[in-house]
Amino acid sequence: MPVLASHRKPRTKVRTTTPAVGFTTAALASVTLLSTQSATAAPVEPKPAIEDVQKKVDELYRQAGSATQQYNRAKAASTAQRAKVDTLLSDVAKRTEKINEARRELGAFAAEQYRTGGIAPTATFFLADDPQAYFDQSRLMSRSTERQQKAVDDFRTQQAAASKKRAEAVQSLESLTETQTTLRSSKQKVQNKLTEARSLLAKLTAEEKARLAELERKKEAEAKEKAEKLARRQAAEAKEREEREEAEKKAREEAAKESGGDSGSGSGSGTGTGTSPGSGTGTGTGTGTDGSYAAKAEKVLAFARAQIGKPYVWGASGPASYDCSGLTQAAWREAGVTLPRTTWDQVKVGTRVATSDLRPGDLVFFYDDISHVGIYKGDGMMIHAPKPGANVREESIYYMPIYGSVRPA
Repeated sequence: MPVLASHRKPRTKVRTTTPAVGFTTAALASVTLLSTQSATAAPVEPKPAIEDVQKKVDELYRQAGSATQQYNRAKAASTAQRAKVDTLLSDVAKRTEKINEARRELGAFAAEQYRTGGIAPTATFFLADDPQAYFDQSRLMSRSTERQQKAVDDFRTQQAAASKKRAEAVQSLESLTETQTTLRSSKQKVQNKLTEARSLLAKLTAEEKARLAELERKKEAEAKEKAEKLARRQAAEAKEREEREEAEKKAREEAAKESGGDSGSGSGSGTGTGTSPGSGTGTGTGTGTDGSYAAKAEKVLAFARAQIGKPYVWGASGPASYDCSGLTQAAWREAGVTLPRTTWDQVKVGTRVATSDLRPGDLVFFYDDISHVGIYKGDGMMIHAPKPGANVREESIYYMPIYGSVRPA
């Protein structure tokens, strides 16, 4: 029987869903991972308030001011040390030349002795034409020996002096290297602080910058109000002082009239009287020193006013730009007074005065680290070089916390 062909429809393969299950699992794992990362990620820090930004920027400028004073001190020390090194090296060169001269003189003596040879005194006596010639030659040789000994002594003296100066020069060069290292470090510190301050300001929006400017105006207004109060108090005290001095002057004049008004004398056989009218004199108050200081202060303030509008540049001392202590130093130089370069040294000059006793020309210092200084102009105001990005200007002394004040001359 023939085999019949099968007409059964072949079974269709059913595709499994395993890949779909795998994709879903991977997707769920990714979502879980992202959720875990989001949960463990550090929270975003809130943006600082504009008041905090202002405080931070002010603090950075103050720190930059302090670093500027370190730079100024190191620069001044470097300049002085360089001058000392140059002087020492010049001295060493001169002494070396003197050593060479002494060496040449010794060489001449040695050559002369080599040519003549060393002759014993006995042989010299017998070879002499007569005894007197011997003694003459002996005295000549003695003087020659003394010159040789002097040349040797001079050589040793010059050699020791040159060695000492050379050691001083080496030590000074080492100190100069240390000072220059400090100079570079201070410069870098200033630049870092200023960069950080600029970075903070650059991140502000236009609205935040306007808010910051408003805070600055408020701060300036408060400082100006305090300055006006000081001016009124100083004016009242000055008026009271003038009235007191005037009363004292009148009292002295009255006393002089009373003591000199009744005096007379009579003489002779007869009787007679004589009168001599009294006279009184009055003296004013004040001292020549006060007048001298006022004249100097006038020159100082005239110079300072002429610098208004010039930019603050850290480390600068004029004439195109200034930092705070560079301005005060240059201004007082106009009055014939030499001030040190840094605020830390300027505060030690002259006489300390209270804020209420300030006079025009006095120096006012700020912050606990004495990193800023201005020139008092009267009425609670000063002229100073404020900070990077600002120009020399007039401002209330209460804009910054006052450390103290001095009268330089």
